[in-house]
Amino acid sequence: MNKADVLIIGSGASGAAAAWSLSRNTSNRIVCLEQGDATKAGDYPTNKVNWELARHGTASSNPNERKNKADYPIDDNGSPISLANFNGFGGSTILYSGHFPRFHPSDFATCSLDGVGDDWPLCYEDLEPYFNENEKMMGVAGLVGDPAYPEYDRLLPPVPLGKAGRKMAETFNELGWHWWPSYSAINTSSHGGRASCVNLGPCNTGCAQGAKGSVDVTYWPQALRQGVEVRTGCCVYEICVDKFHKITGVKYLNEKGEDCFIGASIVVVACSGIGTPRLLLNSKSAAFPDGLLNNHDLVGRNLMVHPLGYTEGVFEDDLQSSVGPQGCCILSQQFYESDPANKFKRGYTMQVLRGSPAMETAVSAYMMRRLPLGPDHHKTFMSLFNHNMGIAVISEDLPEHHNRVELDEQNCDANGMPGLKVSYRVSENTQEMLKHGLEKSKLLFQQAGARVTASFAPVKHAGWHLMGTARMGNDPEKSVVSPLGQAHAVENLFIVDSSIFVTSGAVNPVATAQALTLRICDHIRQKFVN
Repeated sequence: MNKADVLIIGSGASGAAAAWSLSRNTSNRIVCLEQGDATKAGDYPTNKVNWELARHGTASSNPNERKNKADYPIDDNGSPISLANFNGFGGSTILYSGHFPRFHPSDFATCSLDGVGDDWPLCYEDLEPYFNENEKMMGVAGLVGDPAYPEYDRLLPPVPLGKAGRKMAETFNELGWHWWPSYSAINTSSHGGRASCVNLGPCNTGCAQGAKGSVDVTYWPQALRQGVEVRTGCCVYEICVDKFHKITGVKYLNEKGEDCFIGASIVVVACSGIGTPRLLLNSKSAAFPDGLLNNHDLVGRNLMVHPLGYTEGVFEDDLQSSVGPQGCCILSQQFYESDPANKFKRGYTMQVLRGSPAMETAVSAYMMRRLPLGPDHHKTFMSLFNHNMGIAVISEDLPEHHNRVELDEQNCDANGMPGLKVSYRVSENTQEMLKHGLEKSKLLFQQAGARVTASFAPVKHAGWHLMGTARMGNDPEKSVVSPLGQAHAVENLFIVDSSIFVTSGAVNPVATAQALTLRICDHIRQKFVN
């Protein structure tokens, strides 16, 4: 019989954690449908000399550039920020940088503390044991004792700072600002049967070494050993519901383009902050004519994307700044919490990035008219390459009802399913936050003796963090799912990805999304499938 006890849609960060958690000590049939294909480490761009070019093609985080069969079009003309996602076995963790901090305790109570956003129906302490469990599974490097957080349980040794990182750390100390080695889902020693990082280069085109904690090499090997069945190349286009508001299964197109149906007792959706609302909105029925769970016009709304600011500095000395994981060096949360002296509420993370690789250094400098052609070309290039560093200002993005994604019936994917249209604008609060972050970033570089060569916000192609489009809460009229991820309107449907976030924090959402997933799946195991 073509029926699963538990059907998981999506194999990324949350889908993988759900598959592992739900398949422990059970005989239930668990099936995961993934619309992309499996990737092979041998095919990653870093195995080729022109690997940097792939960041604007086959390994681009922007589906409108990548244009794989599994991708769907995203019309972002109504947004200053382009949205990113990746459909494939392992989801967007294949291309992420591995930056892996937790949300702060204050992120769960922004309304109570600061009068903005909304409080979550849970707190940091509810997730703390799941943060610990997730970090063991993913292999997270860092340093315990960070004064910006409650104590961590344990971590792998931190990713080495390098000469450039040490220079920036010294500068933070001179200014009296908080800094800490980045929390990184990167093996710095052998962990989970995987070797340690060899400083191959930037991680966000796929780690051929297997040292980066993408879920295809962390959660999935164990989930597969526990009996989970994965079907790749399967595009789910409708979640089916009966007249009693219960899910009966899903319709999908398999890798051959054949129309299929699989029944399910429990459906767990883990399609990302934009993929989940897209599927829900496309799942229309007599019970939900405006899309599944959209009876209060909340699905797709309250989109949060972490608008990003960027500042670059160039040092006189060769600091070998390009060596090491590009996105994982230092983070500073000096300006993370609300400060009455500021013109904005909440705050941001300063993420110190390593220098750009050779080709990116050359191309960006040429485009910005800082690298001439002719006799001075190589001399100028050598004064930039391994001399530059960047600072990303990751701003908290508060939920606003008008920021949303909706179906774009005029632009469909290769399977005929509608793409997405984005309507998003950066709030005045966030604009002030970004302005403040750029000022502090420039001050930091100047204090370090670097020449500031670029400083701007928001960064156009930086919509990596997608949250809030199917938010959780206790009130069915103001939220889509319960605090345990269960749909208010459909009892056997759960959502476990970052679409259920209430607020966005000011850090990469993956660690928090996975901790939420593990908590929700504990509940599913105890109440529904065991």
